[in-house]
Amino acid sequence: MQLHQLRYFATVAETRHFTRAAELLHVAQPSLSQQIRALERELGADLFHRARGNIALTDAGEALLPLARQILADAETAHREVQEVAQLRRGRVRLGATPSLCASFVPDVLRRFHDEFPGIELIVDEGGSQDLVRTLSAGELDLALIITPVLGQAPALAATELLREELVVASSPASPPPTRRRRIQVEDLRDRPMVMFRRGYDLREFTTAACRAAGFEPSFTVEGGEMDAVLGFVRAGLGIAVLPGMVAARSGLRITPFAGHDMQRTIAVAHRKDVAPPRAARELRRVMLEHLRTAAAGEFGLPPTTTRLLP
Repeated sequence: MQLHQLRYFATVAETRHFTRAAELLHVAQPSLSQQIRALERELGADLFHRARGNIALTDAGEALLPLARQILADAETAHREVQEVAQLRRGRVRLGATPSLCASFVPDVLRRFHDEFPGIELIVDEGGSQDLVRTLSAGELDLALIITPVLGQAPALAATELLREELVVASSPASPPPTRRRRIQVEDLRDRPMVMFRRGYDLREFTTAACRAAGFEPSFTVEGGEMDAVLGFVRAGLGIAVLPGMVAARSGLRITPFAGHDMQRTIAVAHRKDVAPPRAARELRRVMLEHLRTAAAGEFGLPPTTTRLLP
């Protein structure tokens, strides 16, 4: 049983005329009659009483007609739904991103994407890079914005590096600056009261490792906060914090850049190798790249060297 056979049958049932049905369907009348005969043979019953000038449904035809109409309606709905998704009028994208990126880069990208594709549902999963890699590997995300290097433990994923971002020291404008120099050294953080993120944040691990490499353990006055809490604690003068440049630029806090190029991070967009991202996710990735090209050169509110788009 094929859809076009059911369509032919339903049209003849509605018009009670083979020739008129063929005209409406834009097919040759012999072809239409042949297909209905094939349908009757498959079902093992006549569907029409055929008499010159009088076409009527048999009991089998009466039983089939509402089912045929439902099947055809369902097929049309399926076609329309798929077309809407294919043409990006409907659908969804599941994006993972670290908390710092959700507080800086992601909102502008999603606004730009939503303006272009308002029918696409956006689902954001916020977490650390390691957690996002596990979630992406499990197929629960389409894309993930992560901090590299982290993919060595996830060979099933592929990543494209997008942006290199400098980390900076943020302090309260009401407090003395953390250094009298224009730039600060990691060693200058020794014995300085610091506000630190909760465990699981990439920034916590990065900052702690940098301090240990410089020969000391960081001193925390407050720890365990999320991004908004850390910004609030710094603003209240409880300590300084190491932040991504894009977040610090929006915070209203005093920004002191690091000397050298060791305190920086690379942002990448990752996806599974074995499953091509859906079209909506590919379009989000495109919008992401376009946004970076227009925004990286100063629109983050930082010197051009602080955020650098990668080829």
